Amino acid sequence: MSVAAYKRTISHTEAPREIERRILAQVTSELEQQFEAFDTTERRIDRLQLLADGLRHTLWKNQMIWATFKMDLLEKDNALNPNLRAGLVSLAVWVESHTQSVMAGGKTVRPLIDVNRSIIDGLGGRALSAAPE
Repeated sequence: MSVAAYKRTISHTEAPREIERRILAQVTSELEQQFEAFDTTERRIDRLQLLADGLRHTLWKNQMIWATFKMDLLEKDNALNPNLRAGLVSLAVWVESHTQSVMAGGKTVRPLIDVNRSIIDGLGGRALSAAPE
């Protein structure tokens, strides 16, 4: 099956929220597999090596997902409640900023995972927990 046919099949069988949830869950799973070594390492040089060993790419994928969310949220015809949209845009900006700090070796990955899990829960119909500080 061609990629185009696969995309058409998915778009006819999966709701947008389900697609968003699945994509975010996939990258979150990748972050969960890599975060512990990074978050528990205090030496910046070791963190930079872990980033070079694949974590940077996973963080980039997560950031691209959030950038896509932000672009969609900023569209005039987005049907979400304006307050929810504003909150999610703010969260997307936070993800961008925090990710840059992680990639510089300064912050930990866990808060990104926590935010993603909260959004995954919300997309699945469960209540959202508090956003990180």
